[in-house]
Amino acid sequence: MKLSVFTVATPDLTPEELVKAAREAGVDGVEWRFKEVPANAGNDPSFWGNNLCSIDPSLSEPEMLKFKEITEGEGLEIVSVTPYLSDLNLDATEHVFHTARLLGAKMIRVGISPYNGTQSYPELYETTVRYLKEAERMAKQYGVKGVVETHHGTIAPSAGLAHRLVSNCDPDHIGVLLDPGNMVHEGHENFRMGMQLLGPYLAHVHVKNTRWVQDGRREDGTANWRSEWAPMREGIVNFAKLLRDLESVGYDGYLGVEDFSEQFPSGEMLKEFALLMREGMQDI
Repeated sequence: MKLSVFTVATPDLTPEELVKAAREAGVDGVEWRFKEVPANAGNDPSFWGNNLCSIDPSLSEPEMLKFKEITEGEGLEIVSVTPYLSDLNLDATEHVFHTARLLGAKMIRVGISPYNGTQSYPELYETTVRYLKEAERMAKQYGVKGVVETHHGTIAPSAGLAHRLVSNCDPDHIGVLLDPGNMVHEGHENFRMGMQLLGPYLAHVHVKNTRWVQDGRREDGTANWRSEWAPMREGIVNFAKLLRDLESVGYDGYLGVEDFSEQFPSGEMLKEFALLMREGMQDI
């Protein structure tokens, strides 16, 4: 298994700083965040606002190719171009596939419908499957895999529900990005069982951690709980066991860090991630 970084988690680093920090930490690849910085994002770096480590989708091809140049210049691989496609816009999806092929990326994150209870799951499922079939056609055309991420607040919070979506597609073209940290918020299953279910659809894994904390009382006096991001060594996901589970199903892809705990500055976070993963891999 190799190591990568999704640059949403390094908002304070410029792209040039990020690739150097990744190489120094022993990280093998980069998942470039594909999102414009909002005009009202302010000056302080932030994960989803003023993220300095992003590719603006409006850049020209020569400007985008600079990301390929600086990544490969440090001996790293572009693993993914990672956008936000929750609106299931096919034109935007094709633009990401085109960019990924241009940069030599292996995959992109495709869209899935959000879920907030206002629209029924069966309707959202049918809409998303139609979208994924079109994304599958694009993936085959561009030679880049599309991956569905297990993510809370969507119709794919678990490996099981993600599998239900992607099972309509060819695993050579559409797969699953397994994110155990997201599944602590919502969608938790036995991770090994989920990996076994996904089989050839398991395409990528994200590394971050989450915990549940008691948050006061409800009106009826019962305990209220909320989930929050946690340092990688302090959350609910047991990464040593997760790595053994991945080994048991023959996974040999990337482990991509997406730590939102803010325990360490970005450069130190990359080193801590690499250390934690190598410690775990010694036991398998």
